[in-house]
Amino acid sequence: MQAGHIVVLGAGSIGVSFAAVFRDAGFEVTISDPDAQRCNAAAGAIEAQHAAMALAGLERGGNGTLNVVGSLENTVESADLVIEAGPERLEEKQAIFADLLGRVSSDAILATASSAIPMSRILPRPADQARCLVAHPVNPPAILRLIELCPAPATSSEAIEKASRLFDHAGFRPVRLGHEIEGFVLNRLQGAVLREAYRLVDEGVVGAEDLDAVMRLGLGPRWALSGPFETAELNTPGGIRAHAARMGPAYRAMGHARGETDCDWSADLVSRVEAERRAAVSEQALPKRAEWRVKAVARLVAVRDRLLGDADV
Repeated sequence: MQAGHIVVLGAGSIGVSFAAVFRDAGFEVTISDPDAQRCNAAAGAIEAQHAAMALAGLERGGNGTLNVVGSLENTVESADLVIEAGPERLEEKQAIFADLLGRVSSDAILATASSAIPMSRILPRPADQARCLVAHPVNPPAILRLIELCPAPATSSEAIEKASRLFDHAGFRPVRLGHEIEGFVLNRLQGAVLREAYRLVDEGVVGAEDLDAVMRLGLGPRWALSGPFETAELNTPGGIRAHAARMGPAYRAMGHARGETDCDWSADLVSRVEAERRAAVSEQALPKRAEWRVKAVARLVAVRDRLLGDADV
């Protein structure tokens, strides 16, 4: 596909990061912020993001353009995608999207980078939701190239598809959510870990520094390469089904002890996850994948320890 015109509303850390990625991928980028100080600093901030992208080996060297403006004026009419990356204030977002709906072309996609506000709260009327969605990034988006695309109840499949193509073309890995959910996926996973972390500290089970060590030295390196489902599978002979049979009762008991509900992993659910795992890696390839992980984790740990040794705090 051809690179198009991307408008980013907000020149804070998320906005300049988006602008850097899309410009580097060859898009025409307009970034707008009513704060004159932020506008003046935007070009330099975007160059800093490019430097970080180069350090990560993510820079493409695309010949996109950048235009920094204080107000939208006539800049959104030609936009293929508008990303609102302003403060987490509902009333402001509602006003912005109400204005955008009357100004952009009929096939433009409107997205908010909100971390907590679903699109149905910004635009409650289903008639306004068809081409609008949440594009939830991981901070900083220039380096952590995951984007969650969360529809409103009336967002069209065509809008999700177009948004997915645009973000993919820029170098993001789009994850399409099946329906609207508070916190999206990343924050729900992160929240579950943080809730239990606070409980364990509160109960005197472990201190905060030791808990961070458990994640940094134990779970983190494995999850960085495999994620929780593949990690479970590679840790257990017999794959994901064997892991569910062996560890499911223990995890269910832990959940019940915390007052959680729906802690059972039904046979149908395990089968669905297993089918997706087999589509990604065949059963015959699991031993080779496990061997790869051992070597990959070793290399990751070596880099991690060098970085921790370089820390000046």
